[in-house]
Amino acid sequence: MSKPETVDDYLAAFDGDTRARLDEMRATIQAAAPEAVESVAYGMPAYKLDKKPLVYFAGYAGHVGFYATPNGHEAFAEEFASYKQGKGSVQFPHDQPLPLDLVRRVVDFRIGAIRG
Repeated sequence: MSKPETVDDYLAAFDGDTRARLDEMRATIQAAAPEAVESVAYGMPAYKLDKKPLVYFAGYAGHVGFYATPNGHEAFAEEFASYKQGKGSVQFPHDQPLPLDLVRRVVDFRIGAIRG
């Protein structure tokens, strides 16, 4: 598969429940940050605000990955504690509802961090 050039291209590679979950993530981020610029970076949907990284997300076989670096994960460490994590990432398993309110709050936090 070639590298996706747009988020629509990226999402087109998924179907069923995974695609629906990715669409929900996209809609939640766009609603929380309507001024953010959407692109593909590191092979996944990426959002920048004022030319600074806001958040990223990605689809995987068993989960949706969410990336709110550099400080989003530290600020929400307690709420992310019940999810599997990596450095700068959190995994929302497909067998659990997406925590869309949490995603929105993380995006709001990141906007505040960028715009101070």
